[in-house]
Amino acid sequence: MIPRYSRPEMVALWEPATKFRIWFEIEAHACDAQAALGVIPKANAEAVWKAKDVEFDVARIDEIEAVTKHDVIAFLTHLAEIVGSDEARFVHQGMTSSDVLDTTFNIQLMRAADILLADMDGLLAALKRRAMEHKMTVRIGRSHGIHAEPVTMGLTFARFYAEMERNRNRLEKARWEIATGAISGAVGTFANIDPAVEEHVCEKLGLRPEPISTQVIPRDRHAMFFATLGVIASSIENIAIEIRHMQRTEVLEAEEFFSKGQKGSSAMPHKRNPVLTENLTGLARMVRSAVVPAMENVALWHERDISHSSVERMIGPDATITLDFALARLTGVVDKLVIYPDNMIANMNKFRGLVHSQRVLLALTQAGVSREDAYRLVQRNAMKVWEEGRDFREELLADAEVTAALSPAEIDEKFDLGYHTKHVDTIFRRVFGES
Repeated sequence: MIPRYSRPEMVALWEPATKFRIWFEIEAHACDAQAALGVIPKANAEAVWKAKDVEFDVARIDEIEAVTKHDVIAFLTHLAEIVGSDEARFVHQGMTSSDVLDTTFNIQLMRAADILLADMDGLLAALKRRAMEHKMTVRIGRSHGIHAEPVTMGLTFARFYAEMERNRNRLEKARWEIATGAISGAVGTFANIDPAVEEHVCEKLGLRPEPISTQVIPRDRHAMFFATLGVIASSIENIAIEIRHMQRTEVLEAEEFFSKGQKGSSAMPHKRNPVLTENLTGLARMVRSAVVPAMENVALWHERDISHSSVERMIGPDATITLDFALARLTGVVDKLVIYPDNMIANMNKFRGLVHSQRVLLALTQAGVSREDAYRLVQRNAMKVWEEGRDFREELLADAEVTAALSPAEIDEKFDLGYHTKHVDTIFRRVFGES
């Protein structure tokens, strides 16, 4: 992933040095297990750990791979250079390359999930804080982009919180799904290695043994993992789109924080653009672009092929690095989002009371008017507001058919904003609990 959209901790997870360190731990723990079974001498297993604190020479491994055309063999050759060829002669005993590659990839995805879970905790905290802050800040709800009925800004933040909390639960499940390892040898039969070796390595590295592997760990696990990342990315875009709409000049109910010295346009000095949330929309697309390839990786030839390998070398780092960056960026946007309550009220009143049309409709039906007639009465007065800029309440009060069913006081009562916020506390308890 390009540095512009990367953060150091997640990037480090995918560095070659990190990968080779995990490869070493797998091989060393496997040697310990083999020695405990009496398959290899204990002294040889202990000798492997001489590389425990060694920084593997990535350039040297690349140099060897240029000749061998095989990355795992190149690593094993370099390991033998460090611990001694005789001492290392039992390393990788009975194993196949996929035992190392797949187990390592799953460890990296687990660790990536841990970083992402921490990111989501930060985002959830920001969403909750803003929800509580604007719990009763009234704004107009919109459907199809058109004014509907009043909601609150707090409810907007609360629904995003609930969505991200669901995503966090999904990511925890995806982490569990991916937390398996395989040290089962060629085609997964354990013919040349005891299953106890796999159990030992997995225990040491925080994994569960894969119940049945071929020469690879089944890729449906990875498909589920990347699909989860895709859903999280879509939720990021969902929030970003709402903020972008709120920042439109003719709406301006909220906007991204505009820092001192920031410039919005090279041509127009007045511009304050929603650049961060527009960027998040783009980053979400990139994370989702990993989902279909991950799904297509599920179908492999027989016990294995490597059609999945090149895909995973790209989507593993790119999807997790991008999502990590996006979650952090969104947290900052939410945390510093500037809210304009007065603009929210002004927008809501732009069409002079139309947002209360359903209350009038229901009151007419409760007063004995048929629903069809009630709808006709309300709509004909509402259209005068749309088309002629009239005041909705005044039009209702001047309509003899309406006042035949409802008194002026009853009509006035239908324009109370508090009616629309009376269950906000109930919704908040459902989302955030009693606290």
